[in-house]
Amino acid sequence: MLYYKEEREAVLRELSSNMESGLTSEQVSERLQKHGPNKLREKKRKTNVQRFFDQFKDVMILILIAAAIISFAVACVEGDPKEFFEPVLILLIVILNAVMGMMQESKAEKALDALKSMSAPHARVLRDGEEKVIDAAELVPGDIIRLESGDFIPADARLLRSVSLKSEESALTGESVPSEKDAEASVAEKAPLGDRSNMAFSGCSVTYGTATAVVSATGMDTEMGKIASLLDGESETQTPLQKKLAQMGKYLGIVALAACAVIFIVGLSNGIPVMEIFMTAVSLAVSAIPEGLPAIVTIVLSIGVQRMVKRNALIRRLPAVETLGSASIICSDKTGTLTQNRMTLVKAYLDGDADLEEINTQNTDEVQKLLRYGTLCCDGSVVFNGKEEQHIGDPTETAIVLAAHKNGMPKDDLNKDYPRLAEIPFDSDRKLMTTVNRMDGKNIVIVKGAFDMMAPRCVEGDLETAKKVTEEMSSDALRVLAIAYKEIGKIPQKPTSDELENGLTFMGLVGMIDPPRPEAKAAVATCRKAGIKPIMITGDHVVTASAIAKELGILQSGDLAITGADLDAMTDTELDERVEHISVYARVSPENKIRIVKAWQRKDQVVSMTGDGVNDAPALKAADIGCAMGITGTDVAKGAADMTLTDDNFATIVEAVKEGRGIYANIKKVVGFLLGTNIGEVITVFVAMLLWHKTPLLSMQLLWINLVTDSLPAIALGMEPVESDIMERRPKPKNEGIFAHGLGIRVVLQGLMFAVLTLVGFRMGEGAMGSLAGGQTMAFMVLATSQVIQAYNMRSEHSLFKIGPFKNHKLNWACLISLALVALVLFTPVRIAFGLVALTPTMYLRGFGLSLIPIVVMELSKAFGLIKHQH
Repeated sequence: MLYYKEEREAVLRELSSNMESGLTSEQVSERLQKHGPNKLREKKRKTNVQRFFDQFKDVMILILIAAAIISFAVACVEGDPKEFFEPVLILLIVILNAVMGMMQESKAEKALDALKSMSAPHARVLRDGEEKVIDAAELVPGDIIRLESGDFIPADARLLRSVSLKSEESALTGESVPSEKDAEASVAEKAPLGDRSNMAFSGCSVTYGTATAVVSATGMDTEMGKIASLLDGESETQTPLQKKLAQMGKYLGIVALAACAVIFIVGLSNGIPVMEIFMTAVSLAVSAIPEGLPAIVTIVLSIGVQRMVKRNALIRRLPAVETLGSASIICSDKTGTLTQNRMTLVKAYLDGDADLEEINTQNTDEVQKLLRYGTLCCDGSVVFNGKEEQHIGDPTETAIVLAAHKNGMPKDDLNKDYPRLAEIPFDSDRKLMTTVNRMDGKNIVIVKGAFDMMAPRCVEGDLETAKKVTEEMSSDALRVLAIAYKEIGKIPQKPTSDELENGLTFMGLVGMIDPPRPEAKAAVATCRKAGIKPIMITGDHVVTASAIAKELGILQSGDLAITGADLDAMTDTELDERVEHISVYARVSPENKIRIVKAWQRKDQVVSMTGDGVNDAPALKAADIGCAMGITGTDVAKGAADMTLTDDNFATIVEAVKEGRGIYANIKKVVGFLLGTNIGEVITVFVAMLLWHKTPLLSMQLLWINLVTDSLPAIALGMEPVESDIMERRPKPKNEGIFAHGLGIRVVLQGLMFAVLTLVGFRMGEGAMGSLAGGQTMAFMVLATSQVIQAYNMRSEHSLFKIGPFKNHKLNWACLISLALVALVLFTPVRIAFGLVALTPTMYLRGFGLSLIPIVVMELSKAFGLIKHQH
């Protein structure tokens, strides 16, 4: 059936649906089985087998495998069983490494999948006669859905009712201007997609207006589903940090390859067998090039992101985690973010009255009339499940609806008695909403919204007194809405603001309280300590905003509170001069938000901006970190944001910044640890070959050290809890490199320390045991154990004993497993396969003593300020 061509009654009959009650639960379960979930086919995933073979794409690993196979072939020809050990061991270690890499990638993907499922879109649906909010994946053909400005359209649907509806369909039609929609439109049979004005399409968004529609297609049957194969080309994006590390890995690789080439030439010229020195050189290259670093960073990022989810911050894009650590400005909405968003109507003012009236369950007839008019001009609703209240829609609206309900005027009854004939939806530029209702045989226009926007449109009422009352209520931190009306004869075909929102009779004011969140004050104090400036941005009255900002500590002495009109009057130059002193912006438009973001960015600040409406999307995109509201936020805002706050709480932004800083600090620790140890390996072999023309470590010994130290301890180090003083440091500058604050120099010095200790061990072992194998055993022991111990040193820039040496339990287990693997090779017959020998107890003790020296060196460096912690 071509749903766009048919009348709506025919469409409802075809889909066996009912506009007033929707589908029944039985119909839904039948159709869900028949049509499946409302999801597009996903890009084919890599299997674990594919991931395993992907680990062998690295050229150096392929050369190493080729060398091992050649070595194995030589051993077969010569018939010496001892010669079989090395190539077989190398292949085993390479396979073990590949398995580790595969598991790491799989874990990272599962973590990201979990995040995707949490950010799945929702839909407002009518089922069994009740309005519900469900996962969009549960929609079936025939479902009756409600759409309003800011919603993503969850499935293809035929419009049944629409009011001033516009839909952004560029994803389907390429048309950049939103398409006007009309449920009553007649559409030709061969009309192209862009001309089907009585249809709404999955994957598009509502930019204006409201609608009721019946779902006509879901999942792969939608228009978006038909072109889903074109979307499979999505590439996996790397974060800027991962790209930098991958680039750095290439440079290090070139240096390592050059060193290995020198080692190979020196070894050959000194009579070391070709295969032995070739395998050592290639193994060193494989060990030294930190090819696993970007993968480990992904795991650290995804683990950190999971930690954030537990704190109600849902990261949509991994690069946002890096940016969070640099946040220096947090621009936050007031309502629901800094306040509790539990709007309660507490006071009403009637035009011409001397006093305010408290809202209760038995208000005067005049106040009840004010509440009745206010409720009729609301889209929000309150659903009662026994004693539980579920507020659906804008909290300012549901506060009015609830007050009317408590006065014996349920919204559903009012809508039946006084049906809505036309409307102009709310938008953040007008700050007004208008409906036309049939009341007692007359067409009554009801307008509700901000008093200062309403006053110029009123021709009757004591507006001077109302203005004073508005300011008094606002200074008591009440949010104030004005209500006005007029009677009209004929209802316009296409209602406009100029036509309906003028010549009004002022009726009265309602004041609602939205108390500050108790945790917001502490979060603001934490911001200031962390060098972050909190800024309040609100559509509310400047007096209300200032009262709450002072209470929370955002507006301090010397700070300014200005309105959107004040901001519009400023040039960019004037704004740049004053922006650092402005802490509160009231009555702002979405365009104002973009100007505020840009002004701070011109001062090289990293700006976080919150938003919930469809018009906030450009500001969320312009900000360095866009934060959408999870509860009140529109789908469009969530789609434009980097992060969604699932509890709409300002304290969650501050917690997310703290976690972001912690994750970045942990990545620095992992990078410092891996590069320091890898540089140590290269310097050890390079210096030994140049000085003594001997290789201190064989190929399989190097690979075993790489396997033991580069995986488990590095990942566990990345899971280090956030340090307690991290929010006492200044934000990281925007363009600061990962090696800032002397990390690069420290990495090289630590590499030198490992090399010196290993070379000392090598000479001691060779001298005491009288053999090269004795020296190699000692070098292997010192290098492997000192690297595992170094993981503890890298935990903090503070003394290890100050933070508690064994508080990271995951690191304890990782290091125990690593040390057990080192011990397996040192103290059991397995050592024969690795070319190691048994040492005397004295030598084992000396080797262990050398391994502990990094603790002493690092503790002294921290104590004497050679390793400075950031402030």
